[in-house]
Amino acid sequence: MFDTHELGRRPGALQRLTRTVDAPKDFGLQEVIGVPEGAPVELELRLESVMEGVLVTGTARARAEGECVRCLEPLELELEADFQEMFSYPDADDRGRVIAEPGDDAEDDEDRLFLEDGLFDLEPVLRDAVVLTLPMQPVCQEDCPGLCSQCGARLADDPDHHHDAVDIRWAALQGLAETIQDGEKDEMSGAEAGVDEKQEK
Repeated sequence: MFDTHELGRRPGALQRLTRTVDAPKDFGLQEVIGVPEGAPVELELRLESVMEGVLVTGTARARAEGECVRCLEPLELELEADFQEMFSYPDADDRGRVIAEPGDDAEDDEDRLFLEDGLFDLEPVLRDAVVLTLPMQPVCQEDCPGLCSQCGARLADDPDHHHDAVDIRWAALQGLAETIQDGEKDEMSGAEAGVDEKQEK
């Protein structure tokens, strides 16, 4: 939670903050890439008092961890996410006018974030900003060749890695041909043996 009491409710008042906070749980794209829980997240914030509330503009920096979607190797990514959000006074409408009974317009309030006793929670804003910044398909390098589809070997470690391609339509005939060749070799061996016996006689 961040405190805005020093700003007061004077439109135009500014406050700059630099903070380091711990990353919350599930701070990223599930099972793909994200900032580990408890890792430091550096924040640079600019708080500006306006008629309807406090406008928060900032930048978050952190190190994300995940794995390459092509070769499954671990990877790290320096992350920088910019964000801006309005935190409204609970007793003011969207034009900054004080309203007699806060919360009457429930539908409009659904999309708004509010100050609570002069405090605001930045976590949901940070979470959205980080998720939008992270790559949906992280790779260790842009030209990562991935894994061999036949044996799973990492192709970047062996650029010349390959397997002799066999068309499955001919695989049965290939096996039959090898069987015939083996049979012919056995017949030839038998014939040669017979010739040798005759020569000995």
